[in-house]
Amino acid sequence: MAQVRWSLTASADLQDIEDFIARDSILHAITFVDRIVESTEMLLETPHIGRVVPEFNRHDLREIIFRGYRIVYLVQHDAVLILRVVHGARDLLKLTQREPWDLGG
Repeated sequence: MAQVRWSLTASADLQDIEDFIARDSILHAITFVDRIVESTEMLLETPHIGRVVPEFNRHDLREIIFRGYRIVYLVQHDAVLILRVVHGARDLLKLTQREPWDLGG
């Protein structure tokens, strides 16, 4: 069984999503972010369930989609590290050029 950890950047992404949605509804914002987090629980048992991120084509860099958001994660030996939660309309390659990710070797 893998352990799911969240990077500081991914945690900040969740906060940004919550803040944006909270402009209209605080309750909906909290519920939505909770559901994003819950959607990653399946990674505990099946960390390779997500697809390989097409922009990088690395077997260990994967993503699951939740309501238009790409939850990008790195599969490690005994853990899954959530790297980013990015809206699907955003350009992931440009985002990584502006804010580099530490993806290891």
